[in-house]
Amino acid sequence: MIVGLTGGIGSGKSTVLKMFQKLGAQSFIADIEAKKIMNSDEELVLNIKQVFGDEAYKNGELNRAYIAEKVFNNKEKLNKLNALVHPKVRAYFNNFSKGKEKEIIIYEAAILFESGSDKICNYVITITADLEERIKRIQKRDRISKEQIQARINNQISDAERVSKSDFVIENNNLIATQEQVNTVFELLLKLNKD
Repeated sequence: MIVGLTGGIGSGKSTVLKMFQKLGAQSFIADIEAKKIMNSDEELVLNIKQVFGDEAYKNGELNRAYIAEKVFNNKEKLNKLNALVHPKVRAYFNNFSKGKEKEIIIYEAAILFESGSDKICNYVITITADLEERIKRIQKRDRISKEQIQARINNQISDAERVSKSDFVIENNNLIATQEQVNTVFELLLKLNKD
């Protein structure tokens, strides 16, 4: 069973994913795998250089600051990058999930819906958190201004849109309450996986 896990920046996807892992779920973190593939897949490296130029790589590694600058306010470039990367990530996931048919695999992706990866999921969980809480978390983690955080939030689809497309919603404002919600959802998933 493949369960998508998504949420806006600062919602606490990593925290919730760790809770699911402790309960026995397998996990696949699409963003981390995408970064690895963008450095290791020769065909993808060539394709990225064709779209963004040779500056896209520095010392054999993806020049993330350069790419971020190119795609941040340019939807067309962002869509081109996603169209190159996401099919590779999905192919890698298909290999990863082989032989794990009886298990629950959490497919964590910040842009689950935008990339179309929700289509490979049996169920989708969206993580939400109060905006002020999210801003605090991001400031602590990334040490960036409120304006920069707001720009990143505005660049993502809204919580309301994510929630409307999801099977489960976990509110992550208080760790004890979050853990209880995770336990409940995991038990439901186990039952659904047996049917």
